[in-house]
Amino acid sequence: MEVPDIMTTIRQRKGGRLAEAAEEQLSEEKNVKPDGKIQSGGKLWNILSLTVGGIVAVCLGLLTSVYVATLHENDLWFSNIKEVEREISFRTECGLYYSYYKQMVQAASIQQGLHGLVYDNKTESVRTINILERMNVYQEVFLSILYRILPIQQYLEPVYFYIYTLFGLQAVYVIALYVTSWLLSGTWLSGLLAAFWYITNRIDTTRVEFTIPLRENWALPFFAVQIAAITYLLRTHLQPAHERLTLLAVFIATFLFSLTWQFNQFMMLIQALVLFILDCFDMLPTAKVTWLYIIQLSGLLLVCVLQFFNSMILGSLLISFNASVLIARTIQKNLKKGGLLSRLGKLFLHVLFVSCLTLLVNKLIKKILNLESDEHIFKFLKAKFGFGATRDFDANLYLCEEAFGLLPLNTFSRLSDTLLFYVYIFVLFPMTVAAATVAFQNLSNNQSLQHFFSVTLKPGAAYNLVHTVLFGCLALSTMRMKYLWTSHMCVFASFGLCSTEVWGLILKCVRLYTSQRTYVIRYSLPIITLLYISYKFWPGIMDELSELREFYDPDTVELMNWIKSNTPNTTVFAGSMQLLAGVKLCTGRILTNHPHYEDKNLRERTKQIYQIYAKRSPEDVYRILQSFGTDYVILEDSICYERRHSRGCRLRDLLDIANGHIMDGLGENEPDLKPSLYPRFCEEIKKNLPSYTVHFTRVFQNKTFHVYKLARHK
Repeated sequence: MEVPDIMTTIRQRKGGRLAEAAEEQLSEEKNVKPDGKIQSGGKLWNILSLTVGGIVAVCLGLLTSVYVATLHENDLWFSNIKEVEREISFRTECGLYYSYYKQMVQAASIQQGLHGLVYDNKTESVRTINILERMNVYQEVFLSILYRILPIQQYLEPVYFYIYTLFGLQAVYVIALYVTSWLLSGTWLSGLLAAFWYITNRIDTTRVEFTIPLRENWALPFFAVQIAAITYLLRTHLQPAHERLTLLAVFIATFLFSLTWQFNQFMMLIQALVLFILDCFDMLPTAKVTWLYIIQLSGLLLVCVLQFFNSMILGSLLISFNASVLIARTIQKNLKKGGLLSRLGKLFLHVLFVSCLTLLVNKLIKKILNLESDEHIFKFLKAKFGFGATRDFDANLYLCEEAFGLLPLNTFSRLSDTLLFYVYIFVLFPMTVAAATVAFQNLSNNQSLQHFFSVTLKPGAAYNLVHTVLFGCLALSTMRMKYLWTSHMCVFASFGLCSTEVWGLILKCVRLYTSQRTYVIRYSLPIITLLYISYKFWPGIMDELSELREFYDPDTVELMNWIKSNTPNTTVFAGSMQLLAGVKLCTGRILTNHPHYEDKNLRERTKQIYQIYAKRSPEDVYRILQSFGTDYVILEDSICYERRHSRGCRLRDLLDIANGHIMDGLGENEPDLKPSLYPRFCEEIKKNLPSYTVHFTRVFQNKTFHVYKLARHK
């Protein structure tokens, strides 16, 4: 059933295709005379509205970029601090990613820089790895090459070129959200409201100002562009040339999204499920859904080629699922024929067939490729959703991080302060009812039922509805993924508040519908909401922009300066993943492990290195560190005496459980855990006992860090 892209109204059917009738009604209401000629006044008004709306979108996007850039500067005094402090401000994996940009910029030539990434022996000691295969860093490569060839070196430091690019992508992000809302509602006022909500809910919609190089800050703007392009693609009566250009836009956005984030396959799997659900209920044009499946597959496979046939991509559930759906369609050709019970039976078999085929294909691919890189994710999901407790160190490491826990309830109170959450729920309820009604109508295929009562849901609105529901479920279960939902929540809520069709449905249900009343509501309520948001939050934004802070981490700065001054470039350092990413960025020294966790060998290596915080003998720890070529080991008091997590989730507790040892402190232990024969290494080494000093010599310490040099025994 091909229909336009928003929900229309409850009305009597007058014959012919429902979608065509809705399209004709919309045209007649706007600017078409009875003889079918377009009124010149209406055309001029459309051009004026398009121009003004476009200018507003660009201005809001640029203002958002300036806003987050100013917050970043004010928070760190980035322009005034030393280079080492700037680099330390890129915490954990952010520092690792930025180090490859720095490496490419400082290389003698582009060719030498690329060779250093493809044959990297500094990120993991005693191993040579291909960074372009293992990590999504093509954006750093592209940006570094751009910086080298543009005549800007004398005017702009490399770090500013990098961060300004990321802040500039925020403009693309906001414009894409604005356009999506505009396409759905038919008025750029909804785009304005979506942008306002995105900015005023910044704490819950983005974290770009303090995690600049994070992969999601590169990827989410392209994801928003893709959603806008899909929303436009699902409009009816698109000219063939426009449809081809839109498909090209969807492909480019999908490819860039996939290229810039390692979690792309999981996000696009949810998107594929959105398409699958809507296609099963005949709510999207089948041909366009097929094209979207193919675009997802081709985009991901192209990324796979660029990442030197990364096996984790080939073994992704997305590739298996999309291939299974396309195969199932070929085999099961009569899915959309028959009565209600017949359709339900066929639908059940179709879902069962696709599910079984997906698992079979995925298992076969992983068996052929001997793929185990993503097993930690499935262990984590199994434990998270209560399918048995686990002592697996990697799974527990994720489970104990707040970012991978449930979405905190105070998120909803913050979203409610701007009225966003209230409006979102208000729009979601009638849209869900309409979607259920349309699904029942399509499955029943009962013409007499549809003749007396029909609800239409335009494909673009249907897609965005199921999209927001599924990504909402993801956000509720995993807090780190909330940024995928909250930004789209701004779009969905603003669309509903400005939609003639949504208000028409609501007013007809309560028997208060008139076209004039609908028109007044769709414009007055958004304007009142905008005025309320401006009045309530403008003073807070001004205060935020005027608040000045400064980066201050003297202990880490002292450590990095000591490493650069007192160790050769070929020195190998061991320590926590988060700290070592900074060591690589600030000093260029060789690491034993790092925060990019999507590799089985690295996960096992990290667990072994982390025995420095477990209850192990000095001989065992020395032997482990020696096996990775370690010259120096850095111990952190913040980990050794950690208090941030509760008992059972501290890093030392996770290591004790994995090693079968009783945890420290008061509390219960599982009955099969035993006391360790040795004290905790990170505590005992500081006593300078002979059994420790024979292997380790302390060479540096401050209030936070202790650095020990490993002895070289014959």
